[in-house]
Amino acid sequence: MKNSFRFLIACLGFSLFSFGCSEPTAEKESTSVAVVTESKPDMAAIKAEIQAIEKAWSAADNAKDANSLGAFLANDAVSMSANSPMAVGKAAIVKEMESGFASRPAGQTVSYEVLDVFGDDKLVTEVGKSTRMDASGKVISTGNYMAIWEKRDGKWLCIRDIGYSSTKEN
Repeated sequence: MKNSFRFLIACLGFSLFSFGCSEPTAEKESTSVAVVTESKPDMAAIKAEIQAIEKAWSAADNAKDANSLGAFLANDAVSMSANSPMAVGKAAIVKEMESGFASRPAGQTVSYEVLDVFGDDKLVTEVGKSTRMDASGKVISTGNYMAIWEKRDGKWLCIRDIGYSSTKEN
């Protein structure tokens, strides 16, 4: 009987030990980690958007329509052109454009080509070249420019612009 009692105690002790060492059956808290991945902007699409703006810009420029050009500018835009003081604000830039139109020979046109854009979906720097032609279509000057575009209320607006002619004037 002593052996049976010891066996019972041993079994009871083993059962208690096993019960105490086992994991609780209650549900475990589950934790999840949110992984945030930043998607890169589609720079080819942004470049195409900016090129479309430049096409509309050249159409307004060729029509000598300073008010339409002003629609592409932020109110706090700054423009820097060769041999001219810095124009600060949309109104000053539009006034400078009107002055330039008054001295431009009839039939002269300009086109703008976006060479590169870099930045993100809110702020983009554009690098481009311009080509100015006379009424017969002959290239009379070429130039380079950089423009900084900012997306405000879903629309790209030029906030900084600098350009110069890379052709020597005679």
